[in-house]
Amino acid sequence: MVELAESEREILMIGSDLLSRLLASDDWLPPVFAAPEPAAGRQFQIYRDGMERFCVVSTVLAGGAALIVDQPGVWEIAGGVAGSIERRPSDGAVGARLISAGAVETLRSGRCDGFRLSNAHDDRIALAIHVYGGEIGRLDRRAAGQKGAPFGYANDQSAPPYDIFSIQADIRD
Repeated sequence: MVELAESEREILMIGSDLLSRLLASDDWLPPVFAAPEPAAGRQFQIYRDGMERFCVVSTVLAGGAALIVDQPGVWEIAGGVAGSIERRPSDGAVGARLISAGAVETLRSGRCDGFRLSNAHDDRIALAIHVYGGEIGRLDRRAAGQKGAPFGYANDQSAPPYDIFSIQADIRD
């Protein structure tokens, strides 16, 4: 998709359709990338593009949990896998959006906003998949209000992100 599209608009249109198709089934995501942390939120890197043109990330929020992040101005395609996540500007501005299971939304690049992702339910996890137009783990992206090291992923050594080589090794005729 990233190689064939001629514009960001095409990436968002094609990517939105592809993510919608992926979300039609809920058995594709390895459980390690959907594990909540009690009363907290975290993000796992699922796929890392070797050329850093995009990355795929899961956001997992325990019941009632929220995650506040200053986001770099890259394009994004987000889709709900389970539960509902409310996305609200962290400065309190108007414009909250709800990403429910099966829903997909796109955001164009250029905006560099902070936002709050919160689980709309107190009694179950909320899970969303984000496709970002860059390797956001390497960009200047911090938990809102924090200084220091960039906001990182929750992956540990036993759950590294996929890359083109690990995916090709799993392809069978």
